[in-house]
Amino acid sequence: MRRDRIRVLVIDDHEEMVELLADQLRDLAYDVEVSTDGATALKLAERRLPDVVITDLRMRGTDGFDVLAGIKKLDPTVPVLIMTAFGAVDTAVEAIRLGASHYFTKPFKLDEVVLWVERALEDRTLRDENRRLRAVAPVGSDVLVGNGPAMSKVKELIRRVTQADVPVLVRGESGTGKEIVARLIHDSGARAKKPFVAINCTSLPAELLESELFGHTRGAFTGAANARRGLFVEADGGTLFLDEIGDMPPELQSKLLRVLQEREIRPVGSDVTRSVDVRVIAATHQPLEVRVKEGRFRQDLMFRLDVLSIMLPPLRERREDIAGLAEHFAKKFDVELTPGFLKTLERQEWPGNVRELENVVQRFRFLGEEALSSSPGTPDGFDFRSELKTLREMESEYIRYVLERCQGNKTRAAEILGIDASTLHRREKSM
Repeated sequence: MRRDRIRVLVIDDHEEMVELLADQLRDLAYDVEVSTDGATALKLAERRLPDVVITDLRMRGTDGFDVLAGIKKLDPTVPVLIMTAFGAVDTAVEAIRLGASHYFTKPFKLDEVVLWVERALEDRTLRDENRRLRAVAPVGSDVLVGNGPAMSKVKELIRRVTQADVPVLVRGESGTGKEIVARLIHDSGARAKKPFVAINCTSLPAELLESELFGHTRGAFTGAANARRGLFVEADGGTLFLDEIGDMPPELQSKLLRVLQEREIRPVGSDVTRSVDVRVIAATHQPLEVRVKEGRFRQDLMFRLDVLSIMLPPLRERREDIAGLAEHFAKKFDVELTPGFLKTLERQEWPGNVRELENVVQRFRFLGEEALSSSPGTPDGFDFRSELKTLREMESEYIRYVLERCQGNKTRAAEILGIDASTLHRREKSM
């Protein structure tokens, strides 16, 4: 979607704040409407539904909670971003529980707001595409592109894993297609007609992730006006996909282990347990054995999750599939790739794996063969053998390089690095 077609509604009862944000977004070619009153903003939304909403939480009259509820009533898929004062994080977290996409505290950096606007729009696009594909794709349809030796082995493993109703651990670098594998296992198995529910374990803080997974009772915490079932209950009878399990907060690992052992959950604030019948498929780009040695992941949980394991190869180790993948994405984006461009794609290193390749093919539609020049690969002269460094130093150096090549665009940098924006933000802070 072109930015000049993306409608952003900005709401804050401080006029200077809405104008500041609006000017920044208009400079980036977004179509922006502003309001200093929540009730007026909802009327604007009724007349012309926005693609994304940015609202202050505490406002006179109709506040951010009212705006959030009103927008979700109009269209539950519209992302709502919350602005809040530094001392009101608890209420912002409650807004997340009620359906907001993200919150940021004042004062904030304008480029951070832009990053989350773009991230929210990307997430919505992905959800819409997933719903569309599930609606038109036959159960068990093969969406893993590639027939080379590596992917043939993966497909054979999937066929075997499908027959066993036990936990599965999908390993591989970011961008290799771990969620696709999880969906194939679900769609091809006995649970195919039951729900497939997915969550990224890095997307929420620990206390919010616990409630999201296990649910909570009414009054369990401040602002919990209604009970919530939790994702384990939503996935009952089906499959729960836990992405980036290696980054799950340690305090939740023991609770997850108990659920896997006892097959029952206890909502936050409740003394009553509930039985659940859920197949757990977990995924990680982290070497869990190393995380265990570091004391950051429970060994017993690793063994419980790793009953059956599938390792996805990075794209650089399956170059025979690159042309086929590129053609697959070309059909998706309705573009025609040149033979020379395909040959060039086969020579790239693809640190962001299949996800990065898809982004490059999409950019080809607008930039032609210059699409690769805006996709950072290995830095010129970047040779790890020239100077021995720690993995942490190498990672930091490469993150800085990618950010520089992306001209500070953190959304694009996160895509190429194969991590989500919140993980990039944390790693930047630790550099």
